[in-house]
Amino acid sequence: VQLQASGGGLVQAGGSLRLSCVASGSIFSFVAMAWYRQAPGKERESIAMITSGGTTNYAGSVKGRFTISRDGAKNTLYLQMNSLKPNDTGVYSCALHPTIGPIIRGRGTLVTVSS
Repeated sequence: VQLQASGGGLVQAGGSLRLSCVASGSIFSFVAMAWYRQAPGKERESIAMITSGGTTNYAGSVKGRFTISRDGAKNTLYLQMNSLKPNDTGVYSCALHPTIGPIIRGRGTLVTVSS
């Protein structure tokens, strides 16, 4: 399985972006899929997660502004980001947490929020 995120770009504070992550290859069983963010000079952090059953969980910094969703038929994970802030700037990547085996991580997409 390979993951590729897209949809990043430059946006003004208060604006919105929708990120997509397409999974290529067969996904037989997984626990969850997630979005991660790495801000400049900081460690990568998990910001949103959705389980195979559809339960979602968010980091406090994005709760109420970001929405994670998944289209199983398209093997695509989404992150709708609203009310963006300058400190949302970073490289956003997606990951698959399989039932067995290591986490599969994809290449990220850069989001820059200007003030």
